[in-house]
Amino acid sequence: MRNRPFLVAAILIVVGVVAGVAGVSIIQSNGMSSLIAQSKNAEIGAKQPPVKVDPDARALNNAFKAVSKAVDQTVVSISVVTERKQSSRNRGGQGQDFFFRFFGQPFGGEGEEDDGPLRSQGSGSGVFITSNGFIITNNHVVEDAKADGIKVTTADKKEYKARLIGRDPLTDLAVIKIDGSGFTPAFFANSDEVQVGEWVVAVGNPLGLNHTITAGIVSAIGRGGLQLNRDASGYGVENFIQTDAAINPGNSGGGLFDLEGRLVGINSAIATRTGYYQGYGFAIPANLAKSVATDLIEDGKINRGYLGVQITSLDQATAKALGLSDVNGVLIQRVQPKSGAEDAGIQEGDVILQIEGKSVSSSNELQGVVSQRRAGDNMNVILWRDGKKISKSVRLKPREDSQEIASNDERPTSGNTTQDEDVSKPTKFDNLGFSVESLTDDLKKTLEVKEGVVVSRVEPYSEASRAFTRGDVIVSADRKPVRTTKQLKDIIATKKPGDALLLQLRGRNGSRIVGIEVPRG
Repeated sequence: MRNRPFLVAAILIVVGVVAGVAGVSIIQSNGMSSLIAQSKNAEIGAKQPPVKVDPDARALNNAFKAVSKAVDQTVVSISVVTERKQSSRNRGGQGQDFFFRFFGQPFGGEGEEDDGPLRSQGSGSGVFITSNGFIITNNHVVEDAKADGIKVTTADKKEYKARLIGRDPLTDLAVIKIDGSGFTPAFFANSDEVQVGEWVVAVGNPLGLNHTITAGIVSAIGRGGLQLNRDASGYGVENFIQTDAAINPGNSGGGLFDLEGRLVGINSAIATRTGYYQGYGFAIPANLAKSVATDLIEDGKINRGYLGVQITSLDQATAKALGLSDVNGVLIQRVQPKSGAEDAGIQEGDVILQIEGKSVSSSNELQGVVSQRRAGDNMNVILWRDGKKISKSVRLKPREDSQEIASNDERPTSGNTTQDEDVSKPTKFDNLGFSVESLTDDLKKTLEVKEGVVVSRVEPYSEASRAFTRGDVIVSADRKPVRTTKQLKDIIATKKPGDALLLQLRGRNGSRIVGIEVPRG
């Protein structure tokens, strides 16, 4: 019995342990039940959004969703196998380093030069313009296409072989055709009514990402000077709509639409130093695209009419020299022989203020209006000449090969061109920043001029440096012939500070008219 206390103690310990375990189990069971019960009632996230959307903002959001859905079936993806010579690589002209045609690379590398042209594969976009399969795209997308090398993929992922209907390099537009019916054509906006600040969406296939939609605004209209569509003579139609909607390689030929789903333009180029989007894209206006497409579908070629003039936009000094109060209008630098403009009596130095009732403020804007007309059409033009407005009716003519290069502007010789030292000595105009001297026989022969004075020196950053360069020949000042340095000096002597002087120049690049202002002080 001596061990009895130990046995009792052991039994008590075992009972305590069992009771403790049972107690913990009951507590844990109750805790888990409570936790499960709480989790069933847990709410993930806040009960309502932190911002109540303004009805106008919601309406705008709904508008973007609606237009994106509406135009998706209208835009197609275009895959092209190209064949081209090494020399045709740079298709963008002088502006290629900055203004970029976004087609081709990086969607397929150059093939090896075996026994002929280089082959590569590129990806672009297009827009249905009829329900039976006519598609408008960029010329630079299809211009080097191999025979049977154009494939179109629609929004429903169906693939079609396409055939080329026609191209217009001067506007960078082309039309292709697939077989079928029931396609969804674009509704064309009147692009003349497009305004800066309007919301637009760009639809295309950038970087291989099919049917991508980006949004932005129209950031400028009537944009030109990109040097993208020029032919050998320097002529090209550039009157772009500028947008900040993101567009990239593969967007070429895709559509730019407004919030009503109307086609505003055909995306064509971007301003970039990298080859990718940096903020600015350019679209060909819908009115021009429609005109070109109509010609290509009906005739297979462009029947474009031409005024037959070389033009530049006005600057302030030239406008002042011509007696214009506003810097609006287009200055005619040259009239082509046997052109509609010559037949109508239009002259060098005239300023076109309006055409067909539409005011024009830049040369590319005028080009955009005229390029939509056909040869044989009549256009009413309001001109500024000798301090007053005059009206002319011009019958547009087709562009002949002889008109591609402007003819030389030769003036008749008047009397003996040998001058004494007093009237022909070198003369310096310090306030304007240039000097002139008499023409040499060699320069007369080179520039094909018979009278004038040659600019022998131009001060950097001077008034003159904005208008001409060393080697240019001044043939008239304020519409008066200049045969000697003294004649030019006498004309300039009549000018007061703030006055403007109109000069007609002849250089190695042809004839032009410029204005310079006499500095104040």
